[in-house]
Amino acid sequence: MHRYVVLQQLGDGTYGSVALAQRRDTGEKVAIKRMKRKYYSWDEAMSLREVKSLKKLNHANIVKLREVIRENDTLYFVFEYMRGNLYQLLRAAERPFAEPVLRNLLFQVLQGLAHMHRHGFFHRDLKPENLLCCGPELVKIADLGLAREVRSRAPCTAYVSTRWYRAPEVLLRAPRYGAPVDLWALGCIAAELYTGRALFPGASELDQLHRLCAVLGAPTRDSWPEGLALAAALRFRFPAGSGVPLARVVPGAGGPARALLAALLRWAPHERPTAPQALRFPYFAVGAALALPPPAPRPRRSVQFYVVTVAMWVPTCPVNVPLCRSGTRAEPESSPAAAPADRRTPAPAPTPARDRFADILGGEVRQSARRAGGRSVQPAPGAPRAAAAPGAAAAYLGAARYVAGARIDTALFHPLALHSRREASAVGSGAPRVDWAAKYLR
Repeated sequence: MHRYVVLQQLGDGTYGSVALAQRRDTGEKVAIKRMKRKYYSWDEAMSLREVKSLKKLNHANIVKLREVIRENDTLYFVFEYMRGNLYQLLRAAERPFAEPVLRNLLFQVLQGLAHMHRHGFFHRDLKPENLLCCGPELVKIADLGLAREVRSRAPCTAYVSTRWYRAPEVLLRAPRYGAPVDLWALGCIAAELYTGRALFPGASELDQLHRLCAVLGAPTRDSWPEGLALAAALRFRFPAGSGVPLARVVPGAGGPARALLAALLRWAPHERPTAPQALRFPYFAVGAALALPPPAPRPRRSVQFYVVTVAMWVPTCPVNVPLCRSGTRAEPESSPAAAPADRRTPAPAPTPARDRFADILGGEVRQSARRAGGRSVQPAPGAPRAAAAPGAAAAYLGAARYVAGARIDTALFHPLALHSRREASAVGSGAPRVDWAAKYLR
């Protein structure tokens, strides 16, 4: 710790305190987290979940751990310094942020969550205080002290995250949960960004569940049978009610924003979109129309320039009888008796499962054979096939004015055909941009 000079205290929590410090040699400002618990060996310190997760996570929207120091059995975490958090940014704003600014904030958080979930971790304590920012241009996920591996064994801790952003399966003491709890918390944060106040400010766990039912309506046996079983085990009965439309709860949100909120705030965890799926919602398509273009006209083929082969699955027709350019039958190279035709009928192709987000994403989301866990958007059944658009990803990234330096998986947008259009806002207008990531990550 002799390499740093402590400038001021930034905050104090249950497990540690955070101070602003400066390096003596370079003058760089950092945030140092001092743990209150004593650690008597390096193995004990390096086994912490926060250390194990941050060692594997390297992303522009996740706070970076510079080094770990153990001095006199006291553990120190040295992080990059960020000026404030999202809660302070919302409270200091004189007027509500415009929707392009909020879209930029949510896009960066989803990018960080997608990277975190892809590497096998979920946060479990996502809230505005744990989203550090340097103004609205750059946001980073921080405080991974409660992070857990996605494939960890049950049971999971019931008391995690702040109550206002706690998913319903956690409130009902589910023995096992996973990454969907982070998407629920992000939906609560997104609503708070639009309204300036918490969406579900419950005073207790029971009050929290009643507030969820007042807005979303009570779940049914068809929508979430597992939740009703968990509630019955706790002797809790959901209050009857149909809920309130999101247009009244979040009046400042447009149609695409409400569609994203409705998907994130679903009772059943398996019905919420993953972070990569949420990034493909039309809400993030700025300056582009997510519509499938009409099919391109196909050139008419003539028999004079192609050799036509009769289908071999028809038992009554000759097998492999080619036609000449004039259309007359040609002599086969081998006798049909020498190679008997296969009279078997082909097996019917299995019917693919209908994707629950096809109506929002504009197409089916299916597993890609290119890589494990990959997804691609395919046109819905009965819809015309889109023509190849090699510049679709470039059109999207050029129109969307997001923070520079965030690693965007362009494979998510490749199958979509995007048509650029003008909007009244300055987003995607080609105005000169500041590389905030490079400015604050030096």
